[in-house]
Amino acid sequence: RDLGVRVAEERPYHIKRADGTIHLHDFGLELPGNAAESVPQLRIRFENAFRAAWAGEAESDRLNELVIHAGLTWRQVVVLRALAKYLRQCGFVFSQEFIAATLGAHPEIAANLVRLFEARFDPRVGADRDAAVARIDEALAEGLAGVPSLDADRILRAFLTLIRSTLRTSYFQRGHAGRPKEYVAFKFDARAIDFLPKPRPMVEVFVYSPNFEGVHMRYGKVARGGLRWSDRREDFRTEILGLVKAQEVKNTVITPVGAKGGFVLKKESFADRAAFQAEGVARYREFISALLDITDNRDADNTVVPPPNVVRHDPDDPYLVVAADKGTATFSDIANSVAAEYGFWLGDAFASGGSVGYDHKKMGITARGAWESVKRHFRAEGLDTQTQDFTVVGIGDMAGDVFGNGMLLSEHIRLVAAFNHMHIFIDPNPVAAASYAERRRLFDLPRSTWADYDKSLISTGGGVWERAAKSIPVSDEVRAALGIDADVKDMTPPELIRAILTAPVDLLWNGGIGTYVKSSLQSDADAGDKSNDPVRVNGEDLRCRVVGEGGNLGFTQLGRIEYSQSGGPEGTGGRMNTDFIDNSAGVDTSDHEVNIKILLRSATLTGRIDPASRDRLFMDMSDAVADAVLADNYGQNMALANAIRLNRRLLPVHSRLMKHLEKTVGLDREIEGLPSDKQLKERAAAGSGLTEPELSVLLSYVKIWAKRAVLDSDLPTEDWTAPVLREYFPAPLRERYADLMAEHPLHREIVTTAVVGEAVNRGGTTFFFRIADETGADVVDVLRAYVIIRDAFGLPDLWRRIEALDNQVPQEAQVAAMLVIRRLLDRGVRWLVQHRRGHLDVTAETERLRPGLAVLQPLLPVLLTDSEAVGFEEFVDQLEDQGMPAEIARDASAPIF
Repeated sequence: RDLGVRVAEERPYHIKRADGTIHLHDFGLELPGNAAESVPQLRIRFENAFRAAWAGEAESDRLNELVIHAGLTWRQVVVLRALAKYLRQCGFVFSQEFIAATLGAHPEIAANLVRLFEARFDPRVGADRDAAVARIDEALAEGLAGVPSLDADRILRAFLTLIRSTLRTSYFQRGHAGRPKEYVAFKFDARAIDFLPKPRPMVEVFVYSPNFEGVHMRYGKVARGGLRWSDRREDFRTEILGLVKAQEVKNTVITPVGAKGGFVLKKESFADRAAFQAEGVARYREFISALLDITDNRDADNTVVPPPNVVRHDPDDPYLVVAADKGTATFSDIANSVAAEYGFWLGDAFASGGSVGYDHKKMGITARGAWESVKRHFRAEGLDTQTQDFTVVGIGDMAGDVFGNGMLLSEHIRLVAAFNHMHIFIDPNPVAAASYAERRRLFDLPRSTWADYDKSLISTGGGVWERAAKSIPVSDEVRAALGIDADVKDMTPPELIRAILTAPVDLLWNGGIGTYVKSSLQSDADAGDKSNDPVRVNGEDLRCRVVGEGGNLGFTQLGRIEYSQSGGPEGTGGRMNTDFIDNSAGVDTSDHEVNIKILLRSATLTGRIDPASRDRLFMDMSDAVADAVLADNYGQNMALANAIRLNRRLLPVHSRLMKHLEKTVGLDREIEGLPSDKQLKERAAAGSGLTEPELSVLLSYVKIWAKRAVLDSDLPTEDWTAPVLREYFPAPLRERYADLMAEHPLHREIVTTAVVGEAVNRGGTTFFFRIADETGADVVDVLRAYVIIRDAFGLPDLWRRIEALDNQVPQEAQVAAMLVIRRLLDRGVRWLVQHRRGHLDVTAETERLRPGLAVLQPLLPVLLTDSEAVGFEEFVDQLEDQGMPAEIARDASAPIF
């Protein structure tokens, strides 16, 4: 029936043989009246299509009618079927059945769509490819003009848009024995597809197979992000789109921009868990293969080598890396083995974290990075998490990487309650030392759960309960610890989890999976996590002082903003950043791994290190990599500490900056949860500014904007950047392979990320925009001027001295000193870009200014007179009054005079 024929008769035969009985059914088929050809010509195509569907090489659906109606082969139908499946993932309003019926009703257009695809991508098409495409385009235009139905026209033009937006495909590659591969990859110019939901990545690969489907999105040519095994068959692209949006802003601390991918299985029933896992691994391998099928390679000389039998409608594109994600946490070695089969140039840098890779759980790097945010928030509250006890509730368990490592980062954690998908744990009055030791034991115990917790160590009234329980008794101690009303005697598990999330504690630590907090203005559907609808709470209901987001997507962005405005102990706002700020250390570590391995590849190819020594050297540098990554987390946190201090004063500038970012890098305020113009006016009238979650988004988008501008310039290859490139790599590599670094394929991106990240963190979110906007200077020259002022005044040493005072002086004093130095940056950079028109020579200008400044700065207290001397002393006194040591107060104040 799916082939478009009607069974007119059936004749069964039973043939008895010595070795058994054969049951043969002879069907008489009736062709439709609109068959494209007569039976003799049609027969081979029909039989091949039937055989392909019978063998599972092709899906059986109404699109197979095009074999008869449009004269297509079953393999040509795969092109249209794959594009139809992609349309479903794009949120196309029409059903697959209606799309198939529309193509069947317009067979000539369907056939021409396939002909256009072949004309663009068949490697056998000769020099007249453009002419062939033009002829088919003309025929399609004529055919579409005659389509009477608006819906049909919309469907057919959607197929045309996808084919015209396709950049590469693996369709013409062959597998074993010359047979077509079951999976086909299509690489799209996503920004040319006008009906795609926003935000749109730069490129998107869709992989189709009768057994699985997958998608991989990239925001740039050099991009990275995880591949997940999704369970959302109907809308996995929507899931990946949400994740890649977060990945893009998270990746501002690393060389690549954001990427994300995922795949779903089509088979629904399995004999057991092992069979399900085996199917997932097999399809993951095919998904990786499909991505590599259309990706360029590099040879030993770093020359780009195109993939075989792939017609490219885009420039060289050899950078493809993947990472572990939900469902694929242990798949790195599998991915690397596939890459090895392809001889892919990145080797085991293709999938970070494999057997010769940095073990994120062993390093505890994601949790340690998020803990930098936690420590900074509590420093603002006057609490040192490493020496003073504080209460915590959490999402996760001690077997998990982020939750487990996080809950071991201070011996002063008093974990009051936590939950995962199986259990609820409550210890209403924990003893910090004893509970820490027990958490350590659980972390070291393979596959531990909260049920393994030593019950004798749980304080009175507490315990461990299964989430499947009908109800859970609530003791006086639990009511006091979680702030539950006195008349409540028992609660259902969802009710108790909501009480845990809204408990009046110091810290809510998210180390789990799921979205648990939204805004009161949002529905549960807006959170996009149906499984956690029964336990989700609103941001305004949280009573914790601080939130640490070790896990992804624990809050909606509007939920974060609401908590920052009206949550917390007093209902006047709590302290938090965003997930992409807090947990960026994992992707940062992976990026260092990839870039180090690329450098060591050059050393290996030139015979300067053997593979075994390379592996040992690489693993020995994990501590140095961790230090560099945590410095990034610290730097972004200090930038946000400075930004929140000025959030009210700079609200008008933030408003202009958002409009600028909308025009230049596609910032979408609605998607990112940023206030509209009307809301900005309301905040200005109320005397409030942007919250830290909102400032986190702006911080990341400013870096995206500045990085793009710098990458389009000559700055990354200027002589003064050579030390920047060397300092990115750990000391052992700087000592042995400094001469190879300039040839690193990503040296421009490494330099750009380092200098832009530092300048935005130190100068502030509005630094580039204000100076460029008010002086007319190019962003790249503003960056050069920043480096000149920084080095001429010796600011790095001053910054280090101020940061070394963590928990020794109030954080307000540190921020005040940093903001004084930012005045210098503002004044000095403005002066340079206004008085040194033309190209700024960083080295020459720095050497011209530094000697005189070195002499003048120590003499300022003597040289200043009258009002200037009074102003200088006032600056110094203000910093000292806030707690800054006198010497640093003077050194921080002197440069602006």
